[in-house]
Amino acid sequence: MSKQMKIAIVDDEQDMRQSISQWLALSGYDTETFASGEDALGALGPDYPGIVISDIKMPGMDGIQLLRKLMGQDSALPVIMITGHGDVPMAVDAMRLGAFDFLEKPFNPDRMTELAKKATNKRRLVLDNRALRRELSDGTQLMSKLIGASPIMERLREDILDLGQADGHVLIDGETGTGKTLVAHALHAVGSRAGKPFVLLSCAAFDEDALVRRLFGPVQPEDSWLPAMEEARGGTLVLEDIEAMSDGVQARLLSAINAQGNPPETRIVAICNMQDEGRTCEDALRPDLFYRLAALRITVPPLRSRGEDILTLFTRTSDTFADEYGCDAPKVSAQEAAQLLQAPWPGNVRQLVNLSERAVLQSRRGSGTIASLLMNDHEEMQPVMTTEGKPLKEYVEAFERMLIDNTMRRHRGSIASVMEELCLPRRTLNEKMAKYCLQRADYL
Repeated sequence: MSKQMKIAIVDDEQDMRQSISQWLALSGYDTETFASGEDALGALGPDYPGIVISDIKMPGMDGIQLLRKLMGQDSALPVIMITGHGDVPMAVDAMRLGAFDFLEKPFNPDRMTELAKKATNKRRLVLDNRALRRELSDGTQLMSKLIGASPIMERLREDILDLGQADGHVLIDGETGTGKTLVAHALHAVGSRAGKPFVLLSCAAFDEDALVRRLFGPVQPEDSWLPAMEEARGGTLVLEDIEAMSDGVQARLLSAINAQGNPPETRIVAICNMQDEGRTCEDALRPDLFYRLAALRITVPPLRSRGEDILTLFTRTSDTFADEYGCDAPKVSAQEAAQLLQAPWPGNVRQLVNLSERAVLQSRRGSGTIASLLMNDHEEMQPVMTTEGKPLKEYVEAFERMLIDNTMRRHRGSIASVMEELCLPRRTLNEKMAKYCLQRADYL
């Protein structure tokens, strides 16, 4: 159960409020009580992190009036109504107005707990979806997910900011697992179309006829969706796995693109995954479509080319999983840091995220090493090495930066604590932080 989920209990009878609150608290819920509908309405906003249980008959604002007000400000808020004997018609009216369910007095406490569980699960899903939508429309949030201080990542962020302001169609390519879909989201979020429709469609998920229908229509009477080109009008249509599109569908798409004005009504962002097969997007697409899409192009770099970003990503994702599983993140030795930097990472960031989760889980059990996980992922490597060697100095500096970064984050920017743990004098620590572009303000 999420700690953020609350249950607001609204009842003018103090004994009833307290008994419901105590029972639900014993079941693990965080409760708050209100003696009137007016009090509750003043405290419950549109994104209230929980549900409401309210009596129907109350002086002043009754439960039905409160329900109407709550539904008016957040129609997805689950409200469970408590009715007295003979008030079932009122409960039915409440259901028509949007109530989640109702309980008739005297009710079984276990039934109330069961309803609370269903309602909080539904509320959690709604709030998670809202948070995701907000995140996907927030360019700052998305750009912050493109972690890394390497020159190649700096260029990628600059390209996203530049192309995000343009209106032309974009082709994104790169190896599997590099984050091409995240880049597409960021392109939309930092540009003038932010807040407009954003539609994501995988071309590999449909056969030819179904893909044509999903893209262009026609829509059958029983369908609850619009054709993707229409759904994304004014915004961005992202076509994942565009290399899976047949020549005929490509021709249809090209016609739709040519029929648009300038700037286009719907911006197309095509994602291509051909690099893994030793081919290029140009090999897979019709030349006329390729050149229409590739006028603006972003190639997302493979993880192995990002240098010490590998260590930054590993420690950040490990910390996230450690918080999720309620344990400490695994400590990375100098040897393991070198192995992480040397690994070829054919699965790129996606593979690193999976490996960091496994590292946290095995650390929680007190067994295994990061090196063993790498060897399992790359059985052919004895030892784990890339085809391109690096000077020892680069490995040492990358490990040193990771160590200072981790320690600063763990101590929330306390210079004295970092000096003590790493046995460094103040001047040396300052010099190394300046060298690695680490700012104390980022850790406070």
